[in-house]
Amino acid sequence: MLRDFIDWYFTDRRTGRFLVMHFPNVPILLWMGTVVARQLVESGSDAHVLLEWAGSITLGWWAVDELVRGVNPWRRTMGIGGCIVVVMGVVERIS
Repeated sequence: MLRDFIDWYFTDRRTGRFLVMHFPNVPILLWMGTVVARQLVESGSDAHVLLEWAGSITLGWWAVDELVRGVNPWRRTMGIGGCIVVVMGVVERIS
């Protein structure tokens, strides 16, 4: 029973292959770039704030894409998690 659940949860619906992760796509690579760039600018500066917002946008782009087009329930669950992280970050930033 557990094996059936694991197969269902992690199997790519298009290929039938077991898929936990794959090569990063454009939005997640852009988000990673904003994370690195934030380390190179002064915290609290305009550039830092701009990079925080750019990071939220690119992570949100990735999360919604995974939620809508994820190839298995695992990828869609990660999309939901990403959406939650983005919303929490935006709420914290504007409050």
